Order: sequence, then structure tokens, then C-alpha cells
Amino acid sequence: MLNPYIEAWELRELVRKKEIAPREVADFYLKRIEQLNPKLGAFMTVTPEHAATDVKKIEQTSAVDAARLPLFGVPYSLKDLVWTKDIRTTFGSKNYENWRAPADAELAIRLRNSGGILLGKTTTPEFGSRPTTECGLCPPARNPWNLEHTAGGSSGGSASAVASGLHPVAQGSDGGGSIRIPSACCGLVGIKPSRGRITFAPSAGEGWGGFSITGPIARTVRDAALMLDAMAGSAAGDPYAALPNARPFVESANQRPKKLRLAAISQTALGSVDLEMLAAFESACAAFREMGHTVEPIRLDPGKMLIDHVRTVVVAGVGANRIENPDLMDPMVRSTWEWGGKILAVDYIRALTQVHNIAREIVQTLMPYDALLTPTITRPAVKLGTLGMNPETAGAEIYGWTAFVFPYNSTGQPAVTLPNGLSKAGLPLAVQVVGRPYDEAGIIALGAAFEEARPWRNRKPPID
Repeated sequence: MLNPYIEAWELRELVRKKEIAPREVADFYLKRIEQLNPKLGAFMTVTPEHAATDVKKIEQTSAVDAARLPLFGVPYSLKDLVWTKDIRTTFGSKNYENWRAPADAELAIRLRNSGGILLGKTTTPEFGSRPTTECGLCPPARNPWNLEHTAGGSSGGSASAVASGLHPVAQGSDGGGSIRIPSACCGLVGIKPSRGRITFAPSAGEGWGGFSITGPIARTVRDAALMLDAMAGSAAGDPYAALPNARPFVESANQRPKKLRLAAISQTALGSVDLEMLAAFESACAAFREMGHTVEPIRLDPGKMLIDHVRTVVVAGVGANRIENPDLMDPMVRSTWEWGGKILAVDYIRALTQVHNIAREIVQTLMPYDALLTPTITRPAVKLGTLGMNPETAGAEIYGWTAFVFPYNSTGQPAVTLPNGLSKAGLPLAVQVVGRPYDEAGIIALGAAFEEARPWRNRKPPID
């Protein structure tokens, strides 16, 4: 029987060498989704018919072509914010419950052409507007380490699915931590690439003032890098476009960096850091020092510097969504949507200008360092139904929990979250590595080295 937690690169090789048939792979994971998804809430729409089409295409692929396809025979999912012409795209909203996009997103086309097997679309809070996946059209995404706790958000369904062995890799999106938060909650690796690394064509020029970016969620650094290779690339006319990497990102997972100078931030004025999370972070810093790197604590609070202006940009982004029936909305998202609709264009431009100016200051301050280390979130996965339920206090609660992740959407820097042990309650802890602009290769190499020093890949949640 196939191991549900097999790594993507390993499964790819088995399919490529014909040691397992792609149809067996698809059937195995579809059956597992049927068994586990009702209690996880990971998938919004399961697509066995698309999986069958992908399998047929894989079976007809030549050995030469198979060798160059990064996800050949590997099942994956798309978050239900990604346009798909032949599959409903709900955005987690009751207002879009049966909406069909006029075209496929370029990202969806790239993943289809990567040799992967699409199993379906994963759950998201309404318009990706919560850091937990609940309260919209989609069922709540539950954490496989403890089903009473959130899988995070807004890519909560993606993370719940990967952590539960429903498939090896998933696509997520990140406008303020939405890849890194659920990955941290579920004990996974999540990469937020650099701004402009992956196109939003044709659905959007940019998301939330350029804050949002799509990226991979996986169990290991190597798998995340492999999926990033399948996703990366701009489209003609994109407002932001990162230069192509000189070589595949997955190659960086096999490298070990020489002695680096690393900055470290472990406190923020936006929220208190859980003592277990803080102790795990200090342990992670010790591990990086044991690798031969220098780790220097610095006095910088990017979240505090950016919060007022970021809130305006994000709220305006939510307010730009077209809604026919506001009464169907999640109350917290509706409150944000109504507020966003009242923001004047001149105030939005002023806020975005301030974000860019402060982001430059943050990046320039960090330039002497090869990377930055932080906790990913200020405390482990919260219980479902507890965070951001009151519109009047939601902002402080949410930004207090996500203070270490949203600043790097503003700066556009790449960042990766890595598993960093378990709390006494059995919930994953995490550390974040933020790279220099456009240096995904550097944080992948450093992340792989940490993964080697602090093995995690054999840990599995108590879901089976």
C-alpha cells in the first residue's frame, strides 16, 4: 500500500520509473480524501474527473518529457481562490457558491502542465480574509494534530490536506501570512515567494496592493521547492516580475550554506509571544549557531512600524470585492468589506506610499544580514471559533497573532516557515526564515539545513 505521507519527489520517481501507476496514486488519495475530509474540512470541491484526465495525460507522456516535469504523477490541490474555468471557484463566499471563472488562472495551467494530478480545491475563509479557515461558505478547516483547533488560514484547507496525507503538496496564497500561518499551525513547510515570482494572470494584476503572492505548502523543504519550480514565472504585462532563478529551486535544497550572518527578532509590540513558542525559537537559534552561523538579536519591530498603513491597504482590498447580497457574508468579513468600501482613493494611495517607504527602511536595515529569523506566529494554533469573532476586537487579535508574518508581504521578501517541535499540548511550533529580496534559493538552502539538524518529516498527526 502507498504511504500517504510519501514525499512528492519520491512519489514522482516511483511513477516515472513505472514502479507505481498514476491511476493507483490518484485512486489511493481520492479514497483517503473520501474517508478523512468529512472530519477535516480540507477540500471544498473534489474533482475525480479532472484527476482521471490528468492520469490519462500522464500515461501518454514519453519518458523524455516525464523527466523534465517537476510534479510528474504527484497529486496536488488548488486553493478555492484560484480561477478554474471548469471547476467552481467560490472564494469561500456564499455569494459565489456556484460561480464559474471565465478562464483558468495561468497558475492553474502551469500546474496542470507540470505533470501533476489535480484532486480538487481546498477550503478558504471568505475572500481569504481570515487567518483561520472558518465562518464562510466552506466548512472549518481542522488541524489534524487536534481537531478542535484551527488549521490556520487563509490556506487552511491546503495545510490540513497536506498534514493529513491527503496529498503531498498544495498551492496556497499569502496576503498577510496565509501560507505561513497554516503551515506553522499544521507542522508543515510553507514558502511565501518574492513579490512578482508567480503571476496572478489573468484574474488580477496584484492582490492587496502587491502584498499577496501564491506559493507551495509541503511536508519538507525539498517538496516545497519542487512545487515552487512548477509555479514560478511571470506573465507578459505583470506589474511585478521577478527575474527567473538561474537554476531550479529544488537544487538549493541539496546545498548547505557556508557561514551566514543571521538577524533575529523574537518580540513585537502587537502581541505577546507564547513562552513555549519563544523557547522553541531560542532553541532554533541555537541550532543555527551549531551549524556555524552567527545569530544576532536586533531591535526592530516591522509589524508595529507597518500596522496602521497595512490595515488600510488590506481593508480596501477586501472592500473591492463585488457582493450582491451582504447578508450572506461572514459578519467579520462583512464588517471589513463595508469599512473598505468607505476608504477614499487618496487615503489608500497615502497608506500604500507609507507602506512602501517603511518597507524600504526595513529591507535596508536587514541588508547587512543574510537572512532574518523570527517565530512564525506568536502562539500555536488557536481553537476554532475563538479568534476574530468580534468585529470590534478582531483586528487587534489577528495582527497580534500574525505580527511576524504580514510585514514581509509589505516588503516583498521571500519567507519560509519550518516545523520547530511540538508544544506540551501536542500542537506544532514553528520558526520563520526571511530572505533578502528575491533570494528564495538562500532560504531554501538554509531551511533544508535546519530540517536536517532538527528532523521532523517522520512525525505524523494522530488522524488515522
